[in-house]
Amino acid sequence: MIAGNTIFLRGQVAQDLDTRESLFVHDPGAQADKAMQNIDLLLKECRSNLGDICKIVIYITDIRNREAVYRATGRWLKGVYPVSTGLVVPALARPEWLVEIDPIAVI
Repeated sequence: MIAGNTIFLRGQVAQDLDTRESLFVHDPGAQADKAMQNIDLLLKECRSNLGDICKIVIYITDIRNREAVYRATGRWLKGVYPVSTGLVVPALARPEWLVEIDPIAVI
């Protein structure tokens, strides 16, 4: 959704956007990488890019996965320093999801 010059995306997970298939079920780093790949694609569809992200919220279901998740997101956000919040939650919408990433971008 675009409101003015702000882009609000729904939280992204390791899911194939076409088939809705969950991917990388036991790998939090790969799940974060896929979520960021989805974010990159969706922002491009809005004529935006990762450099336009101003805030990102990362939800993880296990604190032990924090390093792998943050390492993966950091590879996508090189040179981009959005405000970020990390939350550990008991569960996400599907039990196989270990991480969800919720970005806001401003063009």
